[in-house]
Amino acid sequence: MIRIGQGYDAHVFTDDRPLVLAGVHFEDERGLEGHSDADVVAHAVMDAMLSAAGLGDIGTNFPDTDDALIGADSIELLDHAAALIRDAGWGLVNADCTVVIDRPKIAPHRSEMQTLLSQAAGGPVTVCGKRTEGIGALGRGEGVVCIAVALLESVALSDGIDEVLS
Repeated sequence: MIRIGQGYDAHVFTDDRPLVLAGVHFEDERGLEGHSDADVVAHAVMDAMLSAAGLGDIGTNFPDTDDALIGADSIELLDHAAALIRDAGWGLVNADCTVVIDRPKIAPHRSEMQTLLSQAAGGPVTVCGKRTEGIGALGRGEGVVCIAVALLESVALSDGIDEVLS
């Protein structure tokens, strides 16, 4: 059995902290406002994975009312979400996300982003960057959006198939 989930996250810029995208820290860029480190990429991937597993969303599992999560590392939260998904009998086949941002450029950091996300998520995660082309609030430099999709497979089913085939 396979299931697909879609994730979305958006945060506005703030001058109060550096930018974190997919676990990569951009010290010279304006950060994003949020309860945790506001890593929109990790958040969108988490939402896609949790959705596919039928486990709610990031707000259900990691609420912004939990003071223990203030400033939390979203890659660590993704690792925790992946454990919840595995405990529910699912494994990540792959995830893909699109980050909508003009600056910084994603391509020079793509490999590191994909490695950090993949290690935490427990399967391959790919990242693509897209510019806003000046459209809307994002085009005015007000924030960042990320959209993700995740494909999960039932671990019990794949284990069962292995037993049948052996």
